[in-house]
Amino acid sequence: MSARHLAEAVRSGARSARSVLDEHLDAIAAREPEIHAFNVVLADEARVAADEVDRRVAAGEDPGPLAGVPVAVKDNMCTRGIPTTCSSRILEGWIPPYDATVVERLAAAGAVMVGKTNLDEFAMGSSTENSAFGATRNPLDTTKVPGGSSGGSAAAVAAGFVPLSLGSDTGGSIRQPAALCGVVGVKPTYGAVSRYGLVAFASSLDQIGPFARTVSDAALLLEVVNGHDPLDSTSIPETPADLTSVLDRGVEGMRIGIIEELSGDVLEGIAGDVRARLGEAAAALEAAGATVETTSVPSTVYGLSAYYVIAPAEASSNLARYDGVRFGLRVDAPTSGDMHTATRTVGFGDEVKRRIMLGTYALSAGYYDAYYGKSQKVRTLIVDDFARAYGRYDLLLSPTSPTTAFDLGEKTADPMTMYLTDVCTIPSNLAGHPSMSVPFGVGDDGMPVGVQVLAPAMGEPAMFRAAAVLEAAAPPGAAS
Repeated sequence: MSARHLAEAVRSGARSARSVLDEHLDAIAAREPEIHAFNVVLADEARVAADEVDRRVAAGEDPGPLAGVPVAVKDNMCTRGIPTTCSSRILEGWIPPYDATVVERLAAAGAVMVGKTNLDEFAMGSSTENSAFGATRNPLDTTKVPGGSSGGSAAAVAAGFVPLSLGSDTGGSIRQPAALCGVVGVKPTYGAVSRYGLVAFASSLDQIGPFARTVSDAALLLEVVNGHDPLDSTSIPETPADLTSVLDRGVEGMRIGIIEELSGDVLEGIAGDVRARLGEAAAALEAAGATVETTSVPSTVYGLSAYYVIAPAEASSNLARYDGVRFGLRVDAPTSGDMHTATRTVGFGDEVKRRIMLGTYALSAGYYDAYYGKSQKVRTLIVDDFARAYGRYDLLLSPTSPTTAFDLGEKTADPMTMYLTDVCTIPSNLAGHPSMSVPFGVGDDGMPVGVQVLAPAMGEPAMFRAAAVLEAAAPPGAAS
């Protein structure tokens, strides 16, 4: 049953929030040991929350649009009184004194949080193998990765542990795992969803967004968490558009461009089965009344290179606060300098250290202009090229991931190969635009393929309209 229907059943009294929760906790108990989607399951806290929803329904109150719906939250979003680890030893023992804005909005909507999900440490990774607490496995084939960095959130939805979850997306960390797990994943416009309480990786790129099994449920969750927040200085002040009311409007008359640089004709590494599904998705949109043609967004080919300077540079700055004094882990040593070094050596994993070093180098005297400054100029080129494309097209289309889910351990020895898995998703982060992954059939290995729908800033309504068309036309997905 969809999240929307579950909430309707609970609000009407046809179902109790407690019974809904118990079903999902049973599912977690059955498969969580093999999948490891969660860093912590909050069964007792969830039962208290579910009982409060049932009390409110019995009293004639409306608990909200997500009444009694179990949700999971990526473990880089602050939760008052509940550990927030970012899947890193450096935050061992840290318990936030406040909730992230999105967590508050979930509770206000009547959602029941059942746990915090696993991720690549500090959201740095594309496979959820970089967690200090062990890898998450893809529920559709546990020999394969779920994608990353929000792999736990994607796996939790794909496994049926929860109907909805939240992840964060800095370079594809919602959309790529959504594609690999066969669920819907949305990166909203930068600033559409508050980042207050999201532990920062790269502040000009990070964005919170939903995972769901259906486009309609993703729209519902995004409507709950989006909107202006005065606690986030980058929050967009405009009232967000209604999304659920536009899902049945179709794409008649829309102009949609397939980005040739990301479709395989220019970019190497896009698998043949992924390209085939993209072509079928384009045909489905054309059959629904859209004009679909190939177009060029030239500078997207430089997105990966620019991202892996800008994001590590911002990470180097943001992660400087983890010094053994203010948060989490502290490794004692004779001097404060030695203590800082020992704490960060033990507390951070290899990938986080790699990116901190990359970023520090890019920001260092003598190299700033050559690397960071030049990457920001490339970012401007990407923004300008997208602006020209959106002058001709309402939406753009590309694969979400170059391939279907790969084997656990397949890419961990070669960071560059791992980074290439985000080549299609990174440009939207650099531009600050919304994009989403919609499941569209399977590859030759029977694993899901995701098609990415891209839109200009604040273009979520048109994006969701196209996503709904793709969902209705999609060939059968992977068996769970």
